[in-house]
Amino acid sequence: MFLAGKPFPEADPRVLEISYATLSTAGKTMSQTLLTEDANPLTITEVFSTLGKLAEIRGVGSKEKRLALLSSLLSRTAPLETEYLSRMLLGEMRIGVVEGVLLDAIAEASGASRQLVRRAHMLHGDIGDVARIAMTEGSAALEKVGLRLFVPVKPMLAEMADSIPQVLAEHNEGSAFEYKLDGARIQIHRRQGRVRIFSRRLTDVTDSIPEMVDYAKTRVRASEFLIEGEVVALGEGGKPVPFQDLMRRFRRVHEIEDMVEKIPLRLYLFDILQSGGKTLIDLPYTERWEILASLAPAESLAPRIVTRDPKIVEDFMQSALKEGHEGLMAKSLTSDYSPGARGKKWFKIKPADRLDVVIVAADWGSGRRVGWLSNYHLAVRDDETGEYLVVGKTFKGLTDVEFEMITKRLQELKTKESKWTVHVKPEIVVEVAHNEIQKSPRYKSGFALRFARIAKFRDDKTPEEADTIQRLRKLYEKQFENKGRMLKEIP
Repeated sequence: MFLAGKPFPEADPRVLEISYATLSTAGKTMSQTLLTEDANPLTITEVFSTLGKLAEIRGVGSKEKRLALLSSLLSRTAPLETEYLSRMLLGEMRIGVVEGVLLDAIAEASGASRQLVRRAHMLHGDIGDVARIAMTEGSAALEKVGLRLFVPVKPMLAEMADSIPQVLAEHNEGSAFEYKLDGARIQIHRRQGRVRIFSRRLTDVTDSIPEMVDYAKTRVRASEFLIEGEVVALGEGGKPVPFQDLMRRFRRVHEIEDMVEKIPLRLYLFDILQSGGKTLIDLPYTERWEILASLAPAESLAPRIVTRDPKIVEDFMQSALKEGHEGLMAKSLTSDYSPGARGKKWFKIKPADRLDVVIVAADWGSGRRVGWLSNYHLAVRDDETGEYLVVGKTFKGLTDVEFEMITKRLQELKTKESKWTVHVKPEIVVEVAHNEIQKSPRYKSGFALRFARIAKFRDDKTPEEADTIQRLRKLYEKQFENKGRMLKEIP
C-alpha cells in the first residue's frame, strides 16, 4: 500500500487533508532531535497508526493538532525517510511501483497465479490484506475472497470505440447498447434496513443523496443487494443539467433538503453485482440484466436496445444525444463484470474527440484573468511508469466563476511555485475537447492537443482513470486513416 504511494487502502474512506503548505510548515517546526544508532527506529506499523490518527482529527483546533502530530512523526524520520514519507502524503511517490507491479510481485512471492491475485484485489480493495492472505493462507484462501457489502467496489471500465462497426465486429456474440448518461456513477449497497451509497471514486455519498437511500429501501424488490447505476440531475423539461451542477449535490454536506428540491435527481440502473448473498459478477451480462430487471422498476433501468443493425444503433445514439446524454455504452452480451478492469467487453461511443486529462500545473493569468490560475498544463498518464506527461495548455472553456473556483482548488494542491507557475498534485481530472493531436518536440510526451478546450470537470474520475500516453499514440496514428502523411518531417 505504502509502496503504491497510498496511505490507506483504496476502499478506505479516510482522507488525510495534508497539503504541501502543511507539510512544509511541519518540517520547519518539527523537533530538531536526530535519529541515532540507539534511537528506536520508526516502524511501518507506527507510521500507519499515526496516519490513522491524522485522518480522525476534526473540529476546532484541528489544524494545530494535525500540525503537531505530523511534526512529531517527521521528527523521528531520517532524511531519506522524510523524503519518501512526504512524497506519499502528497501522492507524489513516483518510484515506478504502480499497483500492477505490486500485484505481480505478490503473485511471484506467494506462488499464486497472477489472475487470482488480481481478482482478489479487485474484489477486496486492500492490497496489503491481499498480500497477507496470499503469503500466509495461499491460493485456496484467495479463491474465497468475494464482494463485501458496504465495502465499495472498483467499477468496471470501458474502452473508447472509434465507430459502431468496430463494436459490432468485436462483439461477435452480440451487444447491448445503453445510453451513456451524463451523470454520476454510483453503487448502492443494502442489507435489511442499512443502505450505503458510494461514488465512482469509492467515496461515501449516502448523506448527500437521501432520495436514493429511500429508493433503495422502497423500490427495489430485495432486502440485500449491490446494484450499480447512474444518477442524473434534471433541469427544465426533464433534461440533464451540466455535470458541474450535479456535483454540487455530491459535495453537499449541509442543507441537503434544500438541494433535493433545487437539484432533483433521477436514477438509471444498469447492473447488479450481488443479490441475496450471492456474488453475480461471473454471470454473463444478459443474466445479470434479467436479475436486475426482476428486482427494479422498468422506468429505473437505463434505456437499452439489443441489435446488430448499425443504422438502428446510430438512431439510438442520436436519441441519446438529443435527450442531453453523451452517447452510448456497448456491452458484450456474454461479458462478466470485471471490477477495476478496462477492456473490450464494454465500449463507450461518443461523437466528439475528447480526452480525460489531468491538470499538473497552472500559470497565473494576465489582462482580464489577472489574479486567477487560468492557463492549465494538461497531462496524460504513462500506464507503464505512472508518470504524468504534459500534452498542452489551455485557458479556454471556463466561466469567471469556474476560474475563481479552480484557482482555490489548485492552490490547495500546490507542491511548488515559481514566479509565473504553480505546480500541483495531479488530482483534478478534466474532459478536454480538441481538434487534432499533433506531434510536438516541446513536451516530453511528444504530442500536443490542438485547440484544446475544457469541456467539464470529471470529479468522478481519479487521475489513474485519465487517458494514457499509450492511447494517445494510437489515436494519433488513427488520424491518418483520413489524412495524408508528410513525405518529410519539417524541423
